[in-house]
Amino acid sequence: MLSYDELTAPERALWDAFPEGRRVDLRTGVPEDDRVAGGGGWGAGRTVRGAVIVALLLGGNAAQPGAVACLRLAGARISGRLDLAGAEIVNALWFEGCWFEESVSFLGATTRTLAITDSRVPGIEADSARIEGNLDLRRSVVESLASSPFNHVSTALSLSDARVSGGMLLNGARINAPGGWAMAAGGLAMEGGVFCQGGFVARGQIRLMEAQLPRGLHMRGARLECPGPRGVALSLDHAVASTLNLSDGFTADGTVRLRGAQVSDKATFEGAVLNGPPDGDGPALLGMLMQAVDFDFTLAQPPSGTVDLRAAQVSYLHDNEHSWPDVVELDGFVYGSIKVDEAGERREAVGRRGSVAHRVAWIRRSPGYTPQPYEQLATWYRKAGHDDEARCVLLAKQRHRRQTLPRAARAWGRLLDVTVGYGYRPWLAGVWLLALTFLGTLSFSTHTPTPVQRGEGAPFQPLVYTLDLLIPIGGLGQRTAWYWPNDSVQWLAYLLIAFGWVLTTAVIAGVTRALQKS
Repeated sequence: MLSYDELTAPERALWDAFPEGRRVDLRTGVPEDDRVAGGGGWGAGRTVRGAVIVALLLGGNAAQPGAVACLRLAGARISGRLDLAGAEIVNALWFEGCWFEESVSFLGATTRTLAITDSRVPGIEADSARIEGNLDLRRSVVESLASSPFNHVSTALSLSDARVSGGMLLNGARINAPGGWAMAAGGLAMEGGVFCQGGFVARGQIRLMEAQLPRGLHMRGARLECPGPRGVALSLDHAVASTLNLSDGFTADGTVRLRGAQVSDKATFEGAVLNGPPDGDGPALLGMLMQAVDFDFTLAQPPSGTVDLRAAQVSYLHDNEHSWPDVVELDGFVYGSIKVDEAGERREAVGRRGSVAHRVAWIRRSPGYTPQPYEQLATWYRKAGHDDEARCVLLAKQRHRRQTLPRAARAWGRLLDVTVGYGYRPWLAGVWLLALTFLGTLSFSTHTPTPVQRGEGAPFQPLVYTLDLLIPIGGLGQRTAWYWPNDSVQWLAYLLIAFGWVLTTAVIAGVTRALQKS
């Protein structure tokens, strides 16, 4: 236990101020001398040992009656390690403009508000900590520390399984762990929001897997850099959040992972830049199984890597001309509505000129053929009351599918496409019926048929005979009364019968759909 006589002058000032919660400010007032980057050169007059701070927080100098004890220190060089692992701290801690010689440990500790602002810290370890208040690291520089029992890679800010009853304030902070984890916070449980804005920069991966963020993650304008191969800049796998605000110039040099994330309100990338891994080997956004009510993907520029939204579910999708890269994974992606951003206005995408061609081209960015994206798009058009657009989408689905079939099946598919549009263009079948009627009438009028029974039946009429062949239901009395000794003409009759079945069925289906729509 340290005795009062062993304390230096700045340590005695802190010791005496602690019971009353007074702030001790060791800054000189000269900006050049107070820059935290040069804190390693601050002399004894501005140095406080970490052991003295630990002693105070563990009851070394009791609070005065009528006062709230609190540690408030500004402009100090903290020498030695500030090790409070497992401690139960009943006082708030405020460090401002301080330079820490070694890393800080709150591993498994319970504490009040912890504020280290405008400071430089070589690593903060707070795995399984309980913070009854805010964690405030605004404008501080946090460097990577060696691997911990929880993390086997270098980590700057370690908060795995921590609980914070307030908010986490990282606005303007710089978290540096190149090649490692800038923030390792898997299983983090927040009651307040996480704010990484105002010039926040992270070098290294931010890991928030399975984090509970009821007040959301706010990273407007933040920059995340993860330069390693297949680097992941932000990982929110299976996290639960009210809001994800990655907008207004948010930049990620590495993959943003939202696999299985659940967002109860809005996930927005409005004005964001997703560069993907620097080596180009990996997606810019991995959103498999993600769930969100409102998904705003109106980016500032097209992503450099792929976008994977397989099996994701959103109620409202917003996109613009910069949203989609050359490769988009959409199999299983479900959405209720699509709105586009044009000239700063959000408008419903359905019913706009070129909408179907644009959306089909969007689906065709997916590698290979999968039917679900087409079915989903057609469903959206139908719900909006645009059945014609829905049929165009389903026709595009059949044409895409045809490319995956064997040669014979592709040939049959082309025939169905040309003749009846796979059943989605009944008017085309009507055109063919008219053309075949004209062809048959002209051909049969230049030849003489033979009656089945002489002297019986109606006289031969080429137009009525052609219609009798083409209409498969009922009969007009011509087809059964005449036959052709000329084989070529007889084969024409057989072909008209075959085409009549296919084309008439398509026309009936089209009329039925029209009547149902009305």
